[in-house]
Amino acid sequence: MALVPSPRSPLAVAVVGHIEWAEFAVVDRVPGPGDIVHADAPLEEPAGGGAVAAVQLARLAGSCTLFTALGNDERGRRSVERLAELGVRVEGMTRAAPQRRCFVYVDAKGERTITTLGPRLAPSIEDPLPWDELQRADAVFFTAGDRGSLEAARGARVLVATARVLDDLMAFGVPLDGMVGSANDPAERFDPGSVRPVPGLSVLTDGPRGGTWWTADGRSGAYPAAPIPGPRVDAYGCGDSFMAGLTFGLGAGEPTEAALAIAARCGATCLTGRGPYQRQLTAADLLEAADR
Repeated sequence: MALVPSPRSPLAVAVVGHIEWAEFAVVDRVPGPGDIVHADAPLEEPAGGGAVAAVQLARLAGSCTLFTALGNDERGRRSVERLAELGVRVEGMTRAAPQRRCFVYVDAKGERTITTLGPRLAPSIEDPLPWDELQRADAVFFTAGDRGSLEAARGARVLVATARVLDDLMAFGVPLDGMVGSANDPAERFDPGSVRPVPGLSVLTDGPRGGTWWTADGRSGAYPAAPIPGPRVDAYGCGDSFMAGLTFGLGAGEPTEAALAIAARCGATCLTGRGPYQRQLTAADLLEAADR
């Protein structure tokens, strides 16, 4: 079962990535052209891949630092405050632009449909942030940034990235210990054999069918989906929680299969809560499972 760092030696984790201020609307179905639908249970949260992964890592490791860029508006300020409530220390540079937003429909089956508004705000190595802290990190997850910020993240013992920024990763050429994409989402699909440098671990998720993995030393396999610990509520944030769980598992020194098991549990747990943060896997959940 998963290793959980002791209080005497907590896992130092961080995320280099982006925030999107998300507005959620629960609908029976996503409207078609010309339709009008009524939305229930409105919810607003700072989300996006960087924020969701940072909160998930904080819940597993006890704390997490998010290196990011923020809008110069109320949503940018509220993002910092809310993420602090969720256990994330935000190190962000304010840009002369509004905070990026997204609108999320969640239908009766719990599936999410996302529309983003505005350019993604990503951190840069030129920002006066405490980049040297990444040299002491056990694990870092990367969702957005420039070449310099990715190189700074490479100072961590373990570096995992999302395939959503595959073009940047290929252009920057920084070695990765893990890269995660999707077998179903065209924006996250990649050919593990075509990525250079070859990541230590490449993963393609496949929803309820689990997923497949390959390692740089030629091993490969499939992993099962974790049981969903409750009714399916909202798919938003499941993928980002999965990637954070994998980052945590690899940073904690778990072998591939065990790290993927943690990641799968993170994704399945997130699926049972409204929005990305109502239900995420915690260190206490891992300890409880280990005691069984």
